[in-house]
Amino acid sequence: MSKLKGKVALVTGSAQGIGKAIAQALAKEGADIVISDINMELANATALEIAKLGVKAIALKINVADHDEAEKAIKEAAVQMGKIDILVNNAGITKDTLLMRMKIEDWKAVIDINLTGVFNCTKAVSTLMMKQRYGKIVNIASIVGEMGNAGQANYSASKGGVIAFTKTVARELASRNICVNAVAPGFIQTAMTDKLPEEVKTAMLKQIPLNKLGQPEDVAAAVLFLSGPESDYITGQVINVNGGMLMNT
Repeated sequence: MSKLKGKVALVTGSAQGIGKAIAQALAKEGADIVISDINMELANATALEIAKLGVKAIALKINVADHDEAEKAIKEAAVQMGKIDILVNNAGITKDTLLMRMKIEDWKAVIDINLTGVFNCTKAVSTLMMKQRYGKIVNIASIVGEMGNAGQANYSASKGGVIAFTKTVARELASRNICVNAVAPGFIQTAMTDKLPEEVKTAMLKQIPLNKLGQPEDVAAAVLFLSGPESDYITGQVINVNGGMLMNT
């Protein structure tokens, strides 16, 4: 029996990349899916693709940085799907440059989407989950939120904030049977990393004990675990998916 049959999952930023891989993994285990993105052409295409797995899938435009829009859209998703059992906060952007060159606009844009967006969606969904006394919330953080990375002051701060936010909200919602965890990917092979020069990729691999980049499916597998019944006694945790690049004591 599919472990998520009868559950409804909303994944932000899921029209492509890691978010799409997460949505596919949840759908393969029977979850109905809300594909949330700002690119509706891609979102609709992904929803149609996922529906072929035999689940209900809809596409919904959500600008996670807009509090009112996020709240309204998530309420609409709950009406269309009947409920929301799983929220995966995956939407994120980067605007990399060294601190001395970073514009305030680049700082704000990354914080607004990567951190405030997680707050907006989690707040809206938690109201629904508290009433049903059940929920799984998985926030996509990053290895740089734990160890930092030159040229990513804004991104590192946003992801470090996501980790701290995860632990606090886990404490607040635990009494309502809502588990809140994070997944922190390391270097994952995506369209963005594919464009990097070979010497940069080689330097990256030297930092990874497993000597290979991760795949979107590696991240999706961790999210699936935290979304399913096997993780019912796990909350406030960060699962690192980084090939051993960062080993916490």
